[in-house]
Amino acid sequence: MYLIGTVVLLAIAAAAYVRLAPTDVARWHQPVTATQDKDLKGGAIRVVMSDSAALVTADRAMRALPRTRVLAGSVDSGRITYVTRSQLWGFPDYTTIEHADGMLRLFGRLRFGSSDLGVNAARLTHVLAAIEG
Repeated sequence: MYLIGTVVLLAIAAAAYVRLAPTDVARWHQPVTATQDKDLKGGAIRVVMSDSAALVTADRAMRALPRTRVLAGSVDSGRITYVTRSQLWGFPDYTTIEHADGMLRLFGRLRFGSSDLGVNAARLTHVLAAIEG
């Protein structure tokens, strides 16, 4: 019984940490320097030619996603970073979208763990589909 209680307590502590750990905005709200698409173990990068209106559409698509909020930035600044949390545990994923030099760059990545099981790539695909209309 002691072992079960310890396991439950550790699970509660881990869940609390994932949900309550502070976010270092300066770490996550960085320029996206990639020049081509790339799939990563814990995220994805997409780069497409676009006009500045694409950032407005991408912002609307991200804000419409469940459990997603703006961490930093704005359309006017040309770069926005969002936090999207998983439904059950509340794991945070960070998505930065920026428009510069005729390119829209999207970078979705996880904070905890080593694999995102493709959710960041799927989120970026959803945003790009909204842009393509």
